Amino acid sequence: MDTVRLGRSGLEVSRICFGTMSFGKKTDERPWVLGVDEARPMFRAAWEGGINFFDTANVYAEGTSEEITGQCLWELAPRHEIVLATKVFGRMRPGPNGQGLSRHAILHEIDESLRRLGTDYVDLYQIHRHDPFTPYEETMEALHDVVKAGKARYIGASSMWAWQFCKYQEAARANGWTEFVSMQDEVSLVYREEEREMLPLCRADGIGVLPWSPLGGGKLTRPWGTRTDRSTTDRYNKSMYDADEDADQGIVEVVAEVAAARGVAMAQVALAWLLRKPGITAPIVGASKLGHVEDAFAAAALDLSEEEIARLEAPYRPHRQRGFS
Repeated sequence: MDTVRLGRSGLEVSRICFGTMSFGKKTDERPWVLGVDEARPMFRAAWEGGINFFDTANVYAEGTSEEITGQCLWELAPRHEIVLATKVFGRMRPGPNGQGLSRHAILHEIDESLRRLGTDYVDLYQIHRHDPFTPYEETMEALHDVVKAGKARYIGASSMWAWQFCKYQEAARANGWTEFVSMQDEVSLVYREEEREMLPLCRADGIGVLPWSPLGGGKLTRPWGTRTDRSTTDRYNKSMYDADEDADQGIVEVVAEVAAARGVAMAQVALAWLLRKPGITAPIVGASKLGHVEDAFAAAALDLSEEEIARLEAPYRPHRQRGFS
């Protein structure tokens, strides 16, 4: 597995990031998540295949994803060999100050995440969304203090409008605080709206891009119309990925055709397309089966022709922008 620098930082990360949203305690909203015994083989396969970059969030499975992530990782490798990322913003408890990006929330939640992960620091601490109720300066100063306290090495952001991202960065620059080195946003063959503003901004400013949902919530991994436990039981999946079905069918069908001609899985084709987009650092690939990890490795070695890329991109139609707070 090749490595690449995360934006303009000196941090080296694997070309694929292993996402851990599939692991944790089952809930009514997400009954498909996997426990620690089911997660271990996938973490091991990822690590042994050359992935050193792992991403989670405090809100995943009510914090239990972080617990499983830490438990599995420290069985595999020394802390300094792992690049570990987590996120803050979502609601973690009822009542006032239970979510958001206030100084109160950030300084509390970083300690909670470190406790669950079983480590003294994270390599990348990301704001999961924009907080419209907290000043940009308050958030960036709190994140700067987290870095200076040694609890995070770098900071990053996730889905928001490009102007909001600029406001955070300007608040940091104006005050000499730590700036974001990465943006984690949704990019895939079935969602390319970030190509309008966010991706060009990140390329211009040397920001690493870590696409989430690179397989379109699973749409790009199976023939059109196929249903899975997750696609039929995850309310988040249904509300987010089912809205643009009319626009997506043609794309999925072309992915299936290219995959069949190549004799590879559809997931490999969709991920190979993304890995070769300018400015993309490391797509975040989740896994609920060992085969998902294997497909990610195969995609990193798959070279698509210019003709295949043109065919894959041709059916795309504009989508409503989504994933923001």
